[in-house]
Amino acid sequence: MKLSTILSENHSYWTKRAQGYSQVNQRELESQQRCIWQRTLCQELQTHFPDRPHEMLRILDIGCGPGFFSIVLAEEGFAVTAIDLTSAMLQEAQMNAGLLAHKICFMEMNAEELSFPDHSFDAIVSRNLTWNLPHPERAYAEWNRVLKPGGILLNFDANWYHYLNDDHARQAYEEDRKRTADLGIQDENIGDDFDVMEGIASRIPMTTTSRPCWDRQVLEHLGFQVTVNEQIWNSVWSMEERINFSSTPMFLICGKKIVY
Repeated sequence: MKLSTILSENHSYWTKRAQGYSQVNQRELESQQRCIWQRTLCQELQTHFPDRPHEMLRILDIGCGPGFFSIVLAEEGFAVTAIDLTSAMLQEAQMNAGLLAHKICFMEMNAEELSFPDHSFDAIVSRNLTWNLPHPERAYAEWNRVLKPGGILLNFDANWYHYLNDDHARQAYEEDRKRTADLGIQDENIGDDFDVMEGIASRIPMTTTSRPCWDRQVLEHLGFQVTVNEQIWNSVWSMEERINFSSTPMFLICGKKIVY
C-alpha cells in the first residue's frame, strides 16, 4: 500500500470524524481532564525548562485534532503551533479554542513531512497520533529535525488496534467492551465507520509493532535521551477512559534531543 493511498484514507476518515471527535475534546475541556492534562504537560515542560518563561517556549502540537493540547497549553501562555492533516480538524480546533484561537498558529500539514526550518521548536507534543502513521520512523526523523538541540518530545500514545492481529489482545479488547456495556458507560469504540478505521489500522506498521520499545530504539538511534512512563494513564485518564481502554494503556515517551 502506497503512502499516498494510506494518507488519503486517513484524511477522508478523520475529516468525517472531525465533528464527533471534537465533541470528545469539548467534554474534556469542560471536565477535570482539562486541569489534569494542563498540569501534566506543564510539569513536564517546566522540568526540562525550569528557567524559561512559558511565552519563550515554542511548542509544536502534531496531530492536534480538535485542539485539546493546543488549547490547554496556550491557556498557560506557551507559544503554540498546531498542525493536523485535515482542515476539518483545524476548523474544529479553532472553534474550540474560542478567545484563545488568535494565540495559536493553526496549519494544515502532514506529520511525516513538516515544512518548518530545522531547529524551529523547543518542544513537540502529540497524543494518539503515532499509531496511525504510515511511516512513523520517517515522522520521528522529521520531528527530530525541527526540534532545537536540548528540546523535548512528549508523545502520549498506546498500542491501539493490536487486537486485529493478536488473539490475547482481542480477548482483552472484548472484555473491555463487555465491561463498558455492563457498567452503562458510553463505548468509545463503537461509532460510524469504525470498520473503516480497522481496515486502515490493519495495514499500518504500528498495529503489529511492540511499543514503546520500538519508539525508544528509533529515538535513541536519532540521538534522543529517552525515558518511558508506562503508567501515565493512571495520572491522566478519566474513569470512563480506564474502563473503555484498560486493555490498551496509554504510555508517555519523553525524548530529549541531546546537545553535542
